[in-house]
Amino acid sequence: MENTIKIGIVEDQLLFREGIKAILNSWDNFEVVFGSADGYSVIEKLQNATVLPDVMLIDLSLPAHDKKEYSGLHLTLALAEKFPEIKVLILSVHDDENFMAELIKNGAHGYLVKDCDPLEVHQAVISVFEKGTYINSRTLKAIQGSMAKTIKPTKKLLTYISPREEEVLKLTCQQFTADEIAEKLFISVKTVNGHRNNLLLKTGSRNVTGLVTFAIRNNIVQL
Repeated sequence: MENTIKIGIVEDQLLFREGIKAILNSWDNFEVVFGSADGYSVIEKLQNATVLPDVMLIDLSLPAHDKKEYSGLHLTLALAEKFPEIKVLILSVHDDENFMAELIKNGAHGYLVKDCDPLEVHQAVISVFEKGTYINSRTLKAIQGSMAKTIKPTKKLLTYISPREEEVLKLTCQQFTADEIAEKLFISVKTVNGHRNNLLLKTGSRNVTGLVTFAIRNNIVQL
């Protein structure tokens, strides 16, 4: 990893925010460039910022705005609309499958529980930066659990995905980067990204994590 990963932190507890900031800044190629104690002011702050984060760590439970709820989910949706290039990692005390599945469904690139090892945070940040997704065993279980509650899809759902797009999708689910997929399939990175963009449109996914969810739901991959 050569490039510095610019990180933002949205966390209302000062001690935790400063603690995670110190940990992140202690690692090579990590730099915290943005911080906020609430979610509702983040979009305006980013619009006025000179440097944007590549990855945003967001607490699920955030302060309300004028007595109106504004959680990490609200911010995730706003970022997906206004700053889709920023990867979102949810940090939460809630080890709840419904929360995890809902956040992933609505645009989060990964979900970490606050009792996780700091090295997992390091791994997750690198993964969403380089590969667009981070799915650990907890999140995978949540996704599979949410899929079990939905109606089983029919084969017709897959007919509009070409064989090459399915190859790209499977390799994406195996956590390969666009460069690595291009090398394996003997195609250009531009072509890989083109296939990924087509998959996003065809599946209605917000990001790479959404593609993984789609693939699990339709039994294209088993992780």
